[in-house]
Amino acid sequence: MACVAAPSRAHRTPLRSVAIPPRSATDRRPSSLSWASSFPLADFRVSLSIASKPALPKESFIQSAYTRRSRSEAAKRPNRKSWKQRTDMYLRPFLLNVFFSKRFVHAKVMHRGTSKVVAVATTNARDLRNNLPSLTDVNACRVIGQLIAERAKDADVYAIAYEPRKDERIEGKLGIVLDTIKENGIIFV
Repeated sequence: MACVAAPSRAHRTPLRSVAIPPRSATDRRPSSLSWASSFPLADFRVSLSIASKPALPKESFIQSAYTRRSRSEAAKRPNRKSWKQRTDMYLRPFLLNVFFSKRFVHAKVMHRGTSKVVAVATTNARDLRNNLPSLTDVNACRVIGQLIAERAKDADVYAIAYEPRKDERIEGKLGIVLDTIKENGIIFV
């Protein structure tokens, strides 16, 4: 509840009565309560001249940086990124990249802002290549998920983002890699 303090009597000033002169028949002042009627002695007549060309070209006016662009302006600059594209790298800085070749499984966690690789795991590594019976099966995907989760934790990364490619489903080997990373304590944002 808001409390409003009343002004003290010492600050009050008495209202002065102002005598309003009567209007005559020859008085040119408007009888409305418009803005112009509050200035009885000023002459506000405006002469309009129609020019064939504007004085300044349209491009010379500086538009505010915070205004929303119209569709025609957006069509002129189609390569401008959207708000999500410009801010997403700061809201979700670490990105998981998983690649399946015919012979190996690769996974890496990258920092989007600096494009530095934080953690890498691949079945092409010497220790995994010699120990795993198959380098592309379900068991290899579980090992890659566990390794990438451990290495990301060692680099103090506990939340990563994964953006599937166009027409890519999160199932099969990719689903196994992602589920193993989740089971090992990494949060997907």
